[in-house]
Amino acid sequence: MHILITGITGLFGSHLAREFSHLGQIHGLRQANSNLDMVKDLEFDIIWHQGELSDVDSLLDALQGIDLVIHAAGLVSFSPRDKKSLYEVNSVGTANLVNAMLTMGVRQLVHVSSVAAIGRNPEQPVIDEEYKWTDSPHHTEYATSKYWAELEAWRGEQEGLELIVVNPSILLGKASYEKSSTAIYSYVLEGNRFFPKGDLNYIDVRDAAIITRLLVENQAWGERFILNKESIPYRVFFSEVAAVFGKNAPTLPLSTWLIAVAALASSIGRLLRVSKSPLNKQTAKLAQQKIRFDNGKIQNLLNYRYCSLRESLEWAKLPG
Repeated sequence: MHILITGITGLFGSHLAREFSHLGQIHGLRQANSNLDMVKDLEFDIIWHQGELSDVDSLLDALQGIDLVIHAAGLVSFSPRDKKSLYEVNSVGTANLVNAMLTMGVRQLVHVSSVAAIGRNPEQPVIDEEYKWTDSPHHTEYATSKYWAELEAWRGEQEGLELIVVNPSILLGKASYEKSSTAIYSYVLEGNRFFPKGDLNYIDVRDAAIITRLLVENQAWGERFILNKESIPYRVFFSEVAAVFGKNAPTLPLSTWLIAVAALASSIGRLLRVSKSPLNKQTAKLAQQKIRFDNGKIQNLLNYRYCSLRESLEWAKLPG
């Protein structure tokens, strides 16, 4: 089997490459200036294809002889200045890939979405795969762009693709990766004193990659699956991070009136490149919510044993 992975140089994509190398030859789509650090130590060869989601001709070339596509490429940003890019990369880029697959007769697609694309409602504390997206001020532009991207993937299924959609929550990787999803460690490592009152949904990136492979092996086509180990209070998560990394845990709950102040300080820190914290006003408000993304569908199918949080954090602390 020949397997093309978009986003292979990223956090999830590199771990998907490790897992799917057991099933066939891995092909990678990368831009000319892609950083290959996260795939440099892989113990198998990758057949590289230079291109990008905005270049349809490069997609058509990369898809020649491919049996399965894993679409893990995407832009993660909560900055207002990236609004246009979010839709161009996540939504239009996915549409381009789906169209290229249909043109080339490549029929199997694993689309990496996000729990953000499922949506949320503070009045509904438990959300599963059947939850129906509704327009809401609680959705970030990132969430909306990923929802639109998922619609393009399902449109592809209606036009002949076999499709599995996975919706991962926060992916825990090595702290040294310095990717957007691992920036959550930085909030503790930088000594912030406040913790949000809500809950964090997370999964070890290694578990997420293994589960995705198992879904393909189980031929779970035509379905979407939430990838989430559990939901725990931010206070508990930050305390565990602090214990493993030898730092002081945040001890003060983040009150509503402090959100704007904390978000402003965090934004200034990122602007000056002295902070990697993902916190801004909108994400801080979302972090005040107690919502759990239910993993029951995965457990009913696979009865999977996840890494414990301590196991994930001890691994995260290790050098990259």
